[in-house]
Parts: sequence; C-alpha cells; structure tokens
Amino acid sequence: MKRIMMIGMLLMMIVGASAQKYALVDMEYILKNIPAYERANEQLNQVSKKWMAEVEALNVEAQTMYKNYQNEVVFLSEQQKQKRQEEIMKKEKEAGELKRKYFGPEGELFKKRTSLMTPIQDEIYNAVKDIADYRGYQLVIDRASNTGIIFGSPKIDISNEVLSKLGYSER
Repeated sequence: MKRIMMIGMLLMMIVGASAQKYALVDMEYILKNIPAYERANEQLNQVSKKWMAEVEALNVEAQTMYKNYQNEVVFLSEQQKQKRQEEIMKKEKEAGELKRKYFGPEGELFKKRTSLMTPIQDEIYNAVKDIADYRGYQLVIDRASNTGIIFGSPKIDISNEVLSKLGYSER
C-alpha cells in the first residue's frame, strides 16, 4: 500500500510538472566507482570486527564465569554464591555497555561512519546539484533507492556525468 502511494505521488509530481526536466542517478553505481568510499567501508568493517571481538571477549568471559559458578555452586556458601552472581551480572552488564558504546544509535561506529561517509556524500550531492543547475533539472531521483521507479530511461541517467564531475573516469 505504501509503495502504491509513493508511485501515485511520484506520478502526480511528474504530471503536474510536465514542463520540468528530470534526471536519474544510480547511487550504488556511483559509490562503487569511488575508491574513497570503498576504503571507508573497509575501514568501518575492520574497526567493527575489532570492536565486536572486544564485546565477544567479555561475553565469553561472563559465560566462563557462569559455567565455573554452576560447577562449584554446591560447594559455595550463600554469601559466596551471591558474590559470584553479582560478578557474573557485572561482567554481562559491562559487555552490554561496551556493545552500546560501540554499536548503539549514537555509538562509536555511527560517529566513525558519519565522519568517513559525510564528506563523500556531500561531494556527490554537490556534483549532482551542479549538474542539475547547469542542465536545468528540477528533479533528480536515485534509481538505486526503493522509491518505486518502475522504468527509467538511460537517456536521463546522469550517473557517469556525476562520476566525471567528481574526477573519476566513466566506467
């Protein structure tokens, strides 16, 4: 239903703006052809793996503590049991907090992604805007996104022109 509404809105915009010019870009294609984007993605993957290993190490430590506790529980006093349980919960909480710190909505991975990707996205946006201004396009649509585009003529696809404007050869 949402998709039908999006298509309807897009068609109304097109019909209502029949004298306007539009163009398509394929952001996936553009990004695949920008080496800095690939390097940034690789850097994000490496740091993500490193941080995930840290979180996993704490989880393994908590699991080991719990298994040891289960094996020794019959020999422990109530006070010792309570102390061990608290230590296990503390370790689990520590792992959860570290995971949130790295991977939460405002976590380190989000900040890193923003710092690496924003300059690339801004550069692409400015190139698209310059081409749109120069050619008189009122609307530029990303054909790679899920906007409900059923067909887009290659004649109005300016992806290679965007890459050229960014200094990357057409591929």
